[in-house]
Amino acid sequence: MLDLFTIFTKGGIVLWCFRSTNQLFAPSVNALIKSVILQERSGVYDHDGLSLQYKLDNEFELVFVVAFQKILQLSYIDKFLSDVHLEFRDRYKNDLRVDNRNYGADFEFGADFRRILERAEKWGRQQATMPKQMRSYEDSAKSKKTVASMIERKGEEKPPAGAGSGSKKSVKIAEKKKAASELLADSDGMEAPRSPRANGSPPELGEDLIMESRKKFAEKMKGGSGGGGKGSKLEKQKSPKSPQQPQKGKQMRVWDLGGNTKDLPNLDRSKDRPEDVKSDFTPNDQIIGSMRGGIRDLDVESDSEEDDEDEDEEEEEYEEQRGGKKPSSSSRGGMFSMFKGLVGSKNLTRDDMQPALDKLRDHLIGKNVASDIAQKLCDSVAGKLEGRVIGTFDTIATTVRNTLTEALVQILSPKRRVDILRDCLEAKRAGRPFVMSFCGVNGVGKSTNLAKICFWLIENNLSVLIAACDTFRAGAVEQLRTHMRHLNALHPAERHGGRSMVQLYEKGYGKDAAGIAMEAIRYANDSKIDVVLIDTAGRMQDNEPLMRALAKLIKVNEPDLVLFVGEALVGNEAVDQLVKFNQALADYSSSERPHIIDGIVLTKFDTIDDKVGAAISMTYITGQPIVFVGTGQTYTDLKALNAKAVVHALMK
Repeated sequence: MLDLFTIFTKGGIVLWCFRSTNQLFAPSVNALIKSVILQERSGVYDHDGLSLQYKLDNEFELVFVVAFQKILQLSYIDKFLSDVHLEFRDRYKNDLRVDNRNYGADFEFGADFRRILERAEKWGRQQATMPKQMRSYEDSAKSKKTVASMIERKGEEKPPAGAGSGSKKSVKIAEKKKAASELLADSDGMEAPRSPRANGSPPELGEDLIMESRKKFAEKMKGGSGGGGKGSKLEKQKSPKSPQQPQKGKQMRVWDLGGNTKDLPNLDRSKDRPEDVKSDFTPNDQIIGSMRGGIRDLDVESDSEEDDEDEDEEEEEYEEQRGGKKPSSSSRGGMFSMFKGLVGSKNLTRDDMQPALDKLRDHLIGKNVASDIAQKLCDSVAGKLEGRVIGTFDTIATTVRNTLTEALVQILSPKRRVDILRDCLEAKRAGRPFVMSFCGVNGVGKSTNLAKICFWLIENNLSVLIAACDTFRAGAVEQLRTHMRHLNALHPAERHGGRSMVQLYEKGYGKDAAGIAMEAIRYANDSKIDVVLIDTAGRMQDNEPLMRALAKLIKVNEPDLVLFVGEALVGNEAVDQLVKFNQALADYSSSERPHIIDGIVLTKFDTIDDKVGAAISMTYITGQPIVFVGTGQTYTDLKALNAKAVVHALMK
């Protein structure tokens, strides 16, 4: 059933290995180490039809890896890994100790491995065939009820069945009782007879019908004696009728901005007109040349400097009032306060770390990290620290926090080189355009950030062709045309030897987006344009026909870079969007190696303050880097992600 089981050290020394076939497992194990173990991830990892799962031993610095076919559903793997881990370390703990480490020892573990495997397989079969036991009466909530709790006493309010003290039904009944009592008290001096209880307690909830009847009776009596009786009705009938106003026919509304049908041709912007060619856009010369070279790193505001300033002000105020230096927090607590929360030189357990992990998980969720991702991060930190020996003067909370910080920085750091300018220049030397495609859900800012990236490219003397492949949304082509005019006004052709830096390739609405992209790439190749930016229509991740169309566009045109545009405002939704976009590109492509998402553009980053958890969620789920970060409304508001700054804002 198992294809591979290997035990090796964190330094790469294989201590013991079991293989059932002659298949080469080195690429799969190396991919597991690179993509999962080094990235602080957990769970099952799939690679080339194999499912791989691992367990760490941090005390002896060992890694236990099991591999089996992906199509198999083995329920005993977790138990099997734990049993092998305990058996191996207990048997060879003398050879694995730091002071007496002997990796050259003969680790004869075959017989024990087969015995543990047979026991685990037997346990798995029993779990599969064992019927689900019903819950006993002692475990049910009904058994916890006592006779005293079921006795109804007169004078006590009994909440309605299925409704708590704050339920909607109880609130409505209380409002009705309050309104009825106020009406009875203010009914023109008339007081309807009430039935006070003997002990002075309020009426029971079952008397709401009596209160409603009293309310109706009071209204009837008030209407008969006041001005709303029959006499007033007769006087109203005898009063002369006011003359009726002549009825006006329905008139057409005149809008302020051209409601006349004669103005409709002037409102049609689908075709260029002579007055539109002359743009009234006044370029801001100050931003020209500000984005040459690479993208600048993102600066995340931090309150650490403000905290330091507050501490300095408190010390100065204390010195002025007391005439001495303010004692530190450790000295104020006495001599023994410095030992509070310290852990001796012992092995960390999951129970020791659980309080700190729970607080960190809630903190991450509060910073907009998806709940599943926050739980997985805490689990990976626990797996990394479990069994590790920490110093005498290290606290558990500090150790867990520092380990999580290192893991987050490693997750956000790019795993591969992403140098778009260099790739564009290499494609230019090869005599072809560099093609980038943008995809994402509706309203995340694909067209706006495409224009920002376009400005950065022309700042570095690269000509750009924008392919208007959003043939569905009204105004999408006109939006790109406006950006093209503004960008050409910032970089006119006169400054670049008569070469137009930005062009728009569009075929109107209702056309096939894949065909328009193909024609745009062919036109850019013939016209020697350096970069092609493909703008696609926004689509929800659950819309299968539109996701098939996107997979077709990418399969047919084979862009060099596929960027997913996502908002920094969302938490759990970001994970769902990214996973389903990635899965759709893989499932709906007819290629053996489908082209999935290569990078992420994170937009609206200036609207979230320090709730930067969406960056962690998006990067963790795919492992792809965040290439660009949109932070504002101007063309220069484009940044590169600074992993340390984002993690600092996340953990503060």
